[in-house]
Amino acid sequence: MDQAIRIVGIDPGLRRTGWGVVETLGNSLRFVASGTVRPDEKADLASRLRQIHDGLSAILHGHMPHEAAVEATFVNKDATATLKLGQARGVAMLVPALAGLRVSEYAPNAVKKAVIGVGHGDKKQIHMMVKVLMPKAAFDSDDAADALAIAICHAHHRQSATGRIAAAMLA
Repeated sequence: MDQAIRIVGIDPGLRRTGWGVVETLGNSLRFVASGTVRPDEKADLASRLRQIHDGLSAILHGHMPHEAAVEATFVNKDATATLKLGQARGVAMLVPALAGLRVSEYAPNAVKKAVIGVGHGDKKQIHMMVKVLMPKAAFDSDDAADALAIAICHAHHRQSATGRIAAAMLA
């Protein structure tokens, strides 16, 4: 492998959708960019979903990633909130898919395990390890830091033997 692979990680949400772009070459990781799409909280649901779509589309166009990773939705006690989060997640998966990218999904515990070494931990631990793994990383929200963690998780998993075999089969 002699070409860097650019990965966008996406942490979907209706209030804030975090995104983070990293490059991986072999075992090295490099921070590229991160940020947060912030739809108008006063807008109706359809408008907010479109704002997420448009924001993520602009990010993909500007940073030209090769692969995408999205955090899987967890089910909570509020079914309505879970459903709305699922809709934002659908947009977060659709945008890279429309751009022709392979989209991988990771459970929150898998992201934590890849970044901090265990499947349970708080946001401060994740943010600290993102900075350790990529000292030049900068993020404007917790959601952007989480998106970088998702991208890091994907970078680690795509390096596994199973990931390389699966990628070769998809090519």
